[in-house]
Amino acid sequence: MIARRLLLAGLSALFCLPATVYAAGAGLPDLKGRQITVVTENAYPPLQFVDPKSGKQIGWEYDAMEAIAKRLNATINYQNTSWDAMIQAVSDGQYDIGMTGITIKEERKEKVDFSDPYMRSQQFMLVRGDEKRFSDAKGFAAVDGALIGAQPGTTPFYTAVYEVLDGNEQNPRIKLFETFGATVQALKTGDVDMVLTDGTAGKGYVDASNGGLKLVGDPLGSEDFGFIFKKGSDLVAPVNAAIAALKADGTFEALNKKWFLDYKMGQ
Repeated sequence: MIARRLLLAGLSALFCLPATVYAAGAGLPDLKGRQITVVTENAYPPLQFVDPKSGKQIGWEYDAMEAIAKRLNATINYQNTSWDAMIQAVSDGQYDIGMTGITIKEERKEKVDFSDPYMRSQQFMLVRGDEKRFSDAKGFAAVDGALIGAQPGTTPFYTAVYEVLDGNEQNPRIKLFETFGATVQALKTGDVDMVLTDGTAGKGYVDASNGGLKLVGDPLGSEDFGFIFKKGSDLVAPVNAAIAALKADGTFEALNKKWFLDYKMGQ
């Protein structure tokens, strides 16, 4: 479910980046320049987002996917769509791989296949920097009329429903938005009072906010992220092999440092 920045919150238009071809790494499957279409939301900094300065699509997942393509000798093209459309579109075979910090969940496995986990994250409460009415989930629930911004069908949505509120998925205290970027914008403008986000994303937003946002409370559970594929895709095994190689050779650790420690949004 990171610093989803000044993300153009209604970004549904398709972007394409030029294809890049790589040579396969030793001991890994060779896809012989195969073209792979990867779709993302570009709304989950620092995993993937549009750099507000350069207008380029960048982030942890882009770097990871480039490294995977390099190891497997693949040609990769990126496209963009909304979260709501992504899982079904990948399931239907419109795209080969989906990436946007997608939590590995059993019910989602009925529609798509997942890669092995490439990251583990925890859910935190993201609030405005001057918020004093509550500092944890119980306190939030006790504030009459306080609103949560969430995307339908996401882990934060269900965490809001079952861990923060009363288990009622129609609870009027939950306001739904198409993108995570839109939920954060609503938080900044006071239209909602809290947004649930994973710790890595939340840290990115907080660092970029100049004191306008903060994380409060203890983590509300953990989740594993994976790439998604059409059921039965022959890309799952090669991508898993590449993920294992990138974990073993320190590439993912270096990406964590680059995007979660060194990179400063908006600078």
